[in-house]
Amino acid sequence: MKVACIQMDVLQCKKQKNLEKALYMALEAVEKGAELVVFPEVFSTGFCYENLGHAAESLPSPVLENLACFSEANDCIILGSIILKEKEVPESNNSNLYYNLGFCFESGTLAGTYCKTHPFKGENKYFSKGSSIEPISLKKQNLKIGFEICYELRFPEVARKLALAGSDILVTTAAFPNPRSEHWKILAKARAIENQIPHIACNRTGFAPDCSYFGNSMIIDAWGEVKADAGSKECVIVHDLDLSRKDEVRKAIPVFEDRRVELYSENKKII
Repeated sequence: MKVACIQMDVLQCKKQKNLEKALYMALEAVEKGAELVVFPEVFSTGFCYENLGHAAESLPSPVLENLACFSEANDCIILGSIILKEKEVPESNNSNLYYNLGFCFESGTLAGTYCKTHPFKGENKYFSKGSSIEPISLKKQNLKIGFEICYELRFPEVARKLALAGSDILVTTAAFPNPRSEHWKILAKARAIENQIPHIACNRTGFAPDCSYFGNSMIIDAWGEVKADAGSKECVIVHDLDLSRKDEVRKAIPVFEDRRVELYSENKKII
């Protein structure tokens, strides 16, 4: 499967301009043969805390509708995240007003969503926490995508749960800032290596009011080899991933067979 990362500079709170840029870059990706396209975290607005009422989407969401149309017209899969008003999330009983909502479209159909379960520091003031970590199932492709958002890259439990649930690919959509580029590179490769799964790690680049971003979006195979690295500038990276390599790697190094689950109790005291 040909996959792509859209590494873009997100203009703070400029929803229409960001959407137009994202779709333009996504068109470049599909013209290069990409079947699956990943955008950075909250790509349409950035963390627009100064005007969340404008940044947040309500359902039906114009941003999601545009992405659905693009996905249908180009027969592709699109993943990323946006800010969604909390009241639009079914069965929510959280105190905050917004969610960081991950989405996945497959050929125009909403295949699934994921609410970020681990907001980072100040995000907790604005975003409610999701309560479920499950893969998104694609019907046409007959694949499961393990989807996580930014800070969750630091939690090996998230990727491992997604892998144990049968994910074929791990996708991380992110706004990982400076000066943590080495953390990003090491953790992105580690999540692929330890779970023996391809990993599409899509980060933003550019500047926000209080920080800057280094990019380094990567497409990593199940062996942990970086097949494409975006560097620091705005760009589109595309690579043809061999999805069958996951099974080859797991056969060569049977990590999942050798796990001793009885020793991994969460009830043990952690010092």
